[in-house]
Parts: sequence; structure tokens; C-alpha cells
Amino acid sequence: MRCSLCKGFTTEFLIYENRKFVQCEKCKAILLLPEFFLNAEVEKSRYALHNNDITDPRYKNFVSPITSHITENFPTWSTGLDFGCGTGPVAAVELQKRGYSVKLYDPFFEDHPEVLSKKYNFIICCEVMEHFHHSHREFQLLSNLLLPGGKLYCKTILFFEKMDFEKWHYKNDPTHVIFYTPQSLEWIKSNFGFSDLSTDLKLIIFTK
Repeated sequence: MRCSLCKGFTTEFLIYENRKFVQCEKCKAILLLPEFFLNAEVEKSRYALHNNDITDPRYKNFVSPITSHITENFPTWSTGLDFGCGTGPVAAVELQKRGYSVKLYDPFFEDHPEVLSKKYNFIICCEVMEHFHHSHREFQLLSNLLLPGGKLYCKTILFFEKMDFEKWHYKNDPTHVIFYTPQSLEWIKSNFGFSDLSTDLKLIIFTK
């Protein structure tokens, strides 16, 4: 199969519990073969089980790298989008409390396509990018939704070459279908109109 992110060729990477993973030769992303994707109904039911309580201090702390960076870099008149917000948009709620306008979008729980016709100063994509079935299309959309100088804030767990993929817990979630490497992030930066990329273990930031 071709890589859903960069369209590069892939090679077999691992078969684990009858699920097949491949790795892109170009951007080094690791992908689950589409034949093993959950159908939409099952996928939605699994997301609905997530206990994303917007009042949970642990959840607030989890998204704090995003909310802190936004409050430090954008005035309150800035507009934002929580893309793939799920059932508990805690980052959006915390920012709204501080006076920011943050729209919600999620194809399962906040399906408001009209918010995808506007442009934003910042976009939150927290634990979402590993669920992208069509990652090239999704990142092109996210880039198009940003105003000049805008920032895309992502949280996911990156895969590094030294890691043992077979023992890596992150692959075991059946809704996780693509795993990014540092090379994948650089490819995204270079091919979707981003001027800068900042990344650490807690936060990935693409700047338009």
C-alpha cells in the first residue's frame, strides 16, 4: 500500500495479533493496513467509552502544555478550533474560561462542518492525529484552516527507531492507525506550508 501521509511506498513492518503494520520508506510513518480499521460505528463506541471529564485535574494537567502555550502566545481576541475534540473538550473549555473563542469539531460528537469554512489563529489536535485514516487530507485541511502565523498544537506519542514496536503499548489501541516518527513530522512541515516545527515529548507545534 501507499502511505496515507506522503503517498510513499511501504514495506511490511510487523504482524501483531493478526493485525498487519507497514512502514513508509519515505516519511518513516508506521501504518496499520486499512483492512484492519474498525468500522465507524465500532470506532465511535470506543471513543464514547473515554472518560474525558473536563473537570478532572489530571486531564487539565495533560492538556496544560497546549493551554499554557496558547495563553502565552495569543491574546484573548484570537480564535481557535479544537479539532477532534471528542466527548470532553477540556482544552477548549479551559481557554473559553479565559476569554478565548474556541470552536469545536469532531466527526462523531461535534459534527459542525460550518466551522471548517473559517480560519483560525490556533488549532488544537490533542491525541487525534494517530486516528487519521486519511492523514494527507487531514493535515492539508488543518494547514488551510490556519491564518498566517497561526499554530497547530498536536499531542501524540512519537515512535523512535530505537524503540521495540512489538512491545509498544500505543499500537494496541485498535483506533490508532498511524504512528509518526520525527521524519514524519519534518515531512508534514515541509509539505503542508508550515514555516516552523517545534517538538518535545509533551507537545508538537507546527507554525504556519
